[in-house]
Amino acid sequence: MDVGGMKSMNDSRKNIAANLRYLRSKQRLTQEAVAERIGVTRQAVAKWENGESLPDIVNCQALAELYDVSLDDLVRHDAEAEGIPIPPKDKHIFGLVTLGERGQVVLPKKARDTFQLKPGDSLLVLGDTSPERSGLALIRSDTFLQMTGFAVEKVFETKGE
Repeated sequence: MDVGGMKSMNDSRKNIAANLRYLRSKQRLTQEAVAERIGVTRQAVAKWENGESLPDIVNCQALAELYDVSLDDLVRHDAEAEGIPIPPKDKHIFGLVTLGERGQVVLPKKARDTFQLKPGDSLLVLGDTSPERSGLALIRSDTFLQMTGFAVEKVFETKGE
């Protein structure tokens, strides 16, 4: 239940427990291994995963680092509501887009806001055509130029049609 824009403690406890169970399972770790790595008992890990208690902030940070997720996602991500499991740190799924008749794509607002994209910003379209991992990616043109040492400036002399 949402009270004044804040999730209830029960929702937070449920999210943390579900995220911890999922992350440990995904990394194929035992409760004993998690406990050993962050310096607590196996019973503490079991109680966190069952929602019987909550890890303190220091242990939450250690767990986030162990599982390579953001502290915010560890505590707040609701896989049930989002429809996707907790993402790795700094990785996002913003939703689906539909390709328009002339090839146009509208980026979801959350993506535009997260990356502070504005009308007129230049993005480079990258592609991988290998059958196993075919896909497209977008990157800010200035970021790409910095990463490549301006070796591909010619790409930007004319924008894609």
